Amino acid sequence: MADEQNGRALSDVLDRLESSVHDESIRVEEVVEKLGHKSFAALMLVFSLISTSPASAIPGITAVVALIVFILVVQMIAGRKSVWLPRFITRRRMSTEKLCKGIGWLRKPVHFVERFLRPRLTFLLHRPWLLLPLLLIMGLTLFMPLMEVIPTSGSIASAVIALFAAGLLTRDGALVVGSLILLLAVPLAVWHFGFSG
Repeated sequence: MADEQNGRALSDVLDRLESSVHDESIRVEEVVEKLGHKSFAALMLVFSLISTSPASAIPGITAVVALIVFILVVQMIAGRKSVWLPRFITRRRMSTEKLCKGIGWLRKPVHFVERFLRPRLTFLLHRPWLLLPLLLIMGLTLFMPLMEVIPTSGSIASAVIALFAAGLLTRDGALVVGSLILLLAVPLAVWHFGFSG
């Protein structure tokens, strides 16, 4: 039963996010409340997926997501037990139409990925091993606002963070390692899409 729940962990996050949607827009604060103030990995996953999906077309969303993930990572490194976000972020609104479109777009890839996820290399999800990937993700977020000028690069960086968060959420250390390998490839991908041709 536990394995079945673990296999549905990512879809469950999308389900909870979708169930929080109402009216024409939704505040970041409502998303946090729906996912839980202790759900660092789930919140990191949701916001990075938003920046990966078609919802990333919302102006400035990559920079906002980078700031949110940066704040979450700093708190995880500090060992904080519950999420805190500044009010200028929690009061920010997102279009529910674009958000639902992004959730729908993510369903198929999430269902596909879930089939391969399982608890493994779980020691990597604990200190001191976890500190290295957290520091690397934090470094990546510092460059994400600059990536908005290069098409698709912000989405690539967000996808790396989403994979890392998915690894934390499903206790799959192999996925965490995979996300770090992809992180090292981000500069090359940004160069290719931004400056080649």
